[in-house]
Amino acid sequence: MNRPLARDRSGYRHFLTITTRWMDNDVYGHVNNVVYYSYFDTVVNEYLIRAQALDIEHGETIGLVVETQCNYFAPLVFPEHVEAGLRVARLGSSSVRYEVGLFREGETTPAAQGHFVHVYVDRATRRPVKALPEALRAALAPLVVAEEGEGADADTGAQR
Repeated sequence: MNRPLARDRSGYRHFLTITTRWMDNDVYGHVNNVVYYSYFDTVVNEYLIRAQALDIEHGETIGLVVETQCNYFAPLVFPEHVEAGLRVARLGSSSVRYEVGLFREGETTPAAQGHFVHVYVDRATRRPVKALPEALRAALAPLVVAEEGEGADADTGAQR
Protein backbone atom coordinates (compact mmCIF):
# COMPACT_ATOMS: atom_id res chain seq x y z
CA MET A 1 0.00 0.00 0.00
CA ASN A 2 1.37 3.39 -0.98
CA ARG A 3 1.29 5.96 1.78
CA PRO A 4 -0.27 9.24 0.63
CA LEU A 5 1.76 12.40 0.74
CA ALA A 6 0.91 14.85 3.48
CA ARG A 7 -0.72 17.98 2.03
CA ASP A 8 0.73 21.30 3.24
CA ARG A 9 -1.65 23.65 5.09
CA SER A 10 -1.59 26.08 2.13
CA GLY A 11 -3.84 23.61 0.28
CA TYR A 12 -6.78 24.29 2.61
CA ARG A 13 -9.24 27.17 2.33
CA HIS A 14 -10.82 27.37 5.82
CA PHE A 15 -9.44 26.70 9.31
CA LEU A 16 -11.02 26.04 12.68
CA THR A 17 -9.05 25.73 15.91
CA ILE A 18 -10.18 22.77 18.00
CA THR A 19 -8.95 22.23 21.55
CA THR A 20 -8.21 18.64 22.44
CA ARG A 21 -9.90 17.32 25.56
CA TRP A 22 -8.59 15.05 28.29
CA MET A 23 -11.08 12.39 27.23
CA ASP A 24 -9.68 12.43 23.66
CA ASN A 25 -6.48 10.69 24.79
CA ASP A 26 -6.35 6.92 24.92
CA VAL A 27 -4.24 4.60 27.09
CA TYR A 28 -1.32 5.04 24.69
CA GLY A 29 -1.03 8.74 25.55
CA HIS A 30 -2.33 10.27 22.31
CA VAL A 31 -5.65 11.23 20.78
CA ASN A 32 -7.54 8.07 19.85
CA ASN A 33 -7.99 7.46 16.13
CA VAL A 34 -11.80 7.68 16.23
CA VAL A 35 -11.62 11.22 17.65
CA TYR A 36 -9.95 12.46 14.44
CA TYR A 37 -13.22 11.73 12.63
CA SER A 38 -15.11 13.88 15.13
CA TYR A 39 -12.68 16.71 14.32
CA PHE A 40 -13.47 16.22 10.60
CA ASP A 41 -17.18 16.39 11.33
CA THR A 42 -16.72 19.46 13.53
CA VAL A 43 -14.84 21.57 10.97
CA VAL A 44 -17.29 20.74 8.16
CA ASN A 45 -20.46 21.36 10.14
CA GLU A 46 -19.09 24.49 11.85
CA TYR A 47 -18.38 25.93 8.42
CA LEU A 48 -21.80 25.01 7.00
CA ILE A 49 -23.72 26.33 10.01
CA ARG A 50 -21.79 29.63 10.14
CA ALA A 51 -22.26 30.06 6.37
CA GLN A 52 -26.01 29.53 6.92
CA ALA A 53 -25.95 26.64 4.46
CA LEU A 54 -27.09 24.01 6.96
CA ASP A 55 -30.16 24.13 9.17
CA ILE A 56 -29.63 21.11 11.43
CA GLU A 57 -33.14 21.26 12.90
CA HIS A 58 -35.47 22.25 10.06
CA GLY A 59 -33.60 22.06 6.76
CA GLU A 60 -35.24 20.03 4.01
CA THR A 61 -31.85 18.69 2.88
CA ILE A 62 -29.36 16.84 5.08
CA GLY A 63 -25.96 15.32 4.38
CA LEU A 64 -25.34 11.64 5.06
CA VAL A 65 -21.78 10.32 5.24
CA VAL A 66 -21.26 7.52 2.71
CA GLU A 67 -17.46 7.30 2.71
CA THR A 68 -14.68 8.28 5.05
CA GLN A 69 -10.92 7.76 5.29
CA CYS A 70 -8.01 9.06 7.37
CA ASN A 71 -4.23 8.81 7.17
CA TYR A 72 -2.20 9.41 10.32
CA PHE A 73 1.26 10.96 10.17
CA ALA A 74 1.97 12.07 13.76
CA PRO A 75 0.12 11.81 17.07
CA LEU A 76 -1.99 14.59 18.54
CA VAL A 77 -2.24 14.81 22.33
CA PHE A 78 -4.02 16.57 25.17
CA PRO A 79 -3.54 19.44 25.87
CA GLU A 80 -3.08 20.80 22.39
CA HIS A 81 -4.76 23.09 19.86
CA VAL A 82 -5.52 21.47 16.53
CA GLU A 83 -6.00 23.62 13.45
CA ALA A 84 -8.44 21.77 11.19
CA GLY A 85 -8.09 22.76 7.53
CA LEU A 86 -11.01 22.27 5.16
CA ARG A 87 -11.32 22.13 1.38
CA VAL A 88 -13.78 20.69 -1.13
CA ALA A 89 -12.29 18.32 -3.69
CA ARG A 90 -15.53 17.53 -5.54
CA LEU A 91 -18.82 19.36 -5.70
CA GLY A 92 -21.33 17.13 -7.49
CA SER A 93 -25.05 17.45 -8.09
CA SER A 94 -25.99 15.65 -4.85
CA SER A 95 -22.67 14.89 -3.16
CA VAL A 96 -19.61 16.66 -1.80
CA ARG A 97 -16.14 15.32 -1.07
CA TYR A 98 -14.67 17.23 1.87
CA GLU A 99 -10.96 16.97 2.60
CA VAL A 100 -9.56 17.81 6.01
CA GLY A 101 -6.05 18.27 7.35
CA LEU A 102 -5.40 18.29 11.10
CA PHE A 103 -2.40 20.41 12.07
CA ARG A 104 -0.69 21.05 15.37
CA GLU A 105 -0.94 24.75 16.11
CA GLY A 106 1.33 26.69 13.74
CA GLU A 107 2.69 23.65 11.87
CA THR A 108 2.61 23.34 8.10
CA THR A 109 2.58 19.52 7.86
CA PRO A 110 -0.56 17.71 9.03
CA ALA A 111 -0.65 15.20 11.86
CA ALA A 112 -3.47 13.57 9.90
CA GLN A 113 -5.47 14.13 6.76
CA GLY A 114 -8.47 12.50 5.24
CA HIS A 115 -11.81 12.94 3.60
CA PHE A 116 -15.45 12.16 3.81
CA VAL A 117 -18.24 12.25 1.30
CA HIS A 118 -21.69 13.60 2.08
CA VAL A 119 -24.60 12.62 -0.12
CA TYR A 120 -27.29 15.23 0.34
CA VAL A 121 -30.75 13.77 0.69
CA ASP A 122 -34.29 14.90 1.33
CA ARG A 123 -34.79 14.87 5.11
CA ALA A 124 -38.17 13.07 4.88
CA THR A 125 -37.56 10.52 2.12
CA ARG A 126 -33.80 10.02 2.55
CA ARG A 127 -33.50 9.98 -1.25
CA PRO A 128 -30.65 11.96 -2.91
CA VAL A 129 -31.60 15.45 -4.04
CA LYS A 130 -31.51 16.24 -7.75
CA ALA A 131 -29.38 19.30 -7.07
CA LEU A 132 -27.61 20.73 -4.04
CA PRO A 133 -29.49 23.68 -2.53
CA GLU A 134 -28.18 26.95 -3.95
CA ALA A 135 -27.17 28.26 -0.48
CA LEU A 136 -25.06 25.14 0.08
CA ARG A 137 -23.44 25.31 -3.35
CA ALA A 138 -22.68 29.02 -2.86
CA ALA A 139 -21.18 28.41 0.59
CA LEU A 140 -18.96 25.60 -0.68
CA ALA A 141 -17.75 27.31 -3.86
CA PRO A 142 -14.91 29.22 -2.08
CA LEU A 143 -13.59 25.92 -0.67
CA VAL A 144 -13.34 24.09 -4.00
CA VAL A 145 -9.85 23.19 -5.17
CA ALA A 146 -8.89 21.51 -8.42
CA GLU A 147 -6.13 18.95 -8.21
CA GLU A 148 -4.06 18.07 -11.24
CA GLY A 149 -5.39 14.84 -12.72
CA GLU A 150 -8.76 15.17 -10.99
CA GLY A 151 -12.00 16.43 -12.37
CA ALA A 152 -14.53 13.61 -12.28
CA ASP A 153 -18.02 14.49 -11.13
CA ALA A 154 -18.66 12.92 -7.71
CA ASP A 155 -22.11 11.69 -8.73
CA THR A 156 -21.64 10.37 -12.25
CA GLY A 157 -17.93 9.79 -12.67
CA ALA A 158 -18.10 11.89 -15.86
CA GLN A 159 -15.30 14.31 -16.55
CA ARG A 160 -16.15 17.99 -16.15
